[in-house]
Amino acid sequence: MKNLFFIFIALITLGCTTAEKSGDGNEKPHIVATTGMLYDAVINIAGDKVTAEAIMGPGVDPHLYKATQGDLAKFNKADLIVYNGIYLEGKMSDILAKLGRQKPVVAAAESIPKEMLKSAIGYDDAYDPHVWFDVQRWRYVVTSINEALIKLDSTNREYFQTNAASYLKELDSLDRYVKQRINEIPEDQRILVTAHDAFVYFGDAYGMQVEGLQGISTVADFGLKDIAEVIDLIIENNIKAIFVETSVSDKSIKAVVTGCQEKGHEVKIGGYLYSDAMGELGTEEGTYTGMFKSNVETIVNALK
Repeated sequence: MKNLFFIFIALITLGCTTAEKSGDGNEKPHIVATTGMLYDAVINIAGDKVTAEAIMGPGVDPHLYKATQGDLAKFNKADLIVYNGIYLEGKMSDILAKLGRQKPVVAAAESIPKEMLKSAIGYDDAYDPHVWFDVQRWRYVVTSINEALIKLDSTNREYFQTNAASYLKELDSLDRYVKQRINEIPEDQRILVTAHDAFVYFGDAYGMQVEGLQGISTVADFGLKDIAEVIDLIIENNIKAIFVETSVSDKSIKAVVTGCQEKGHEVKIGGYLYSDAMGELGTEEGTYTGMFKSNVETIVNALK
């Protein structure tokens, strides 16, 4: 069928979800997460008690991502769907809402208290969805996923609770590590310039001024005025490095570097940061803590 809506309806009509069977004959719930960060939380809590997969892999921009026929089949098979919410997966919102009327669907980031969310500049009644870059806010997401797993499979409640508690301790350790490393950057150099505002929560939590060229969503484009303002900021503060993101085009950042050079200021590209997606599965950067540490190392090494 040409229209994804009709494909979606057809998949839903296929019938009930198929749970995968383990070697001992017991059925394992199948969990589908939209992003790698959410998938990482699921497997840290649920371990081998579930089968799990992520829809979006390395380098994928969730703001622009549209569900494929294969994704719809995965959603249909899932016993539980975990997504970020707060309009991160904007182009899948309608599909996820429809699925939520037929099976467990959790918008995990929407468990964060509203007073802890940052308003999205330029978007009425909307919040910044990039909550994973503050470990303390991300704790709410992990807790929400744990509760959803327990509701889905109460027989493994104790197992999930134990794993979640262990993972939350790991996150607390990560939080302390980030604060310690950021303190190595001179205070007047704690300015993070990136392609879009994915790091506002990071800046808020760890004491850095964050400047993004595109705002919180990559759907909006940057303009010459945005570039000119960032160039002036870089020169005024003698910033040494700015950063490219793995899931966003480097066009805007390269334009800033060129603009600085034309005004006699040398600024380098300090490296690639993971923003809306993590690294390859099976690598250190393919885990939440590994991705976070990689970003911090890149930022600190370029700015200190």
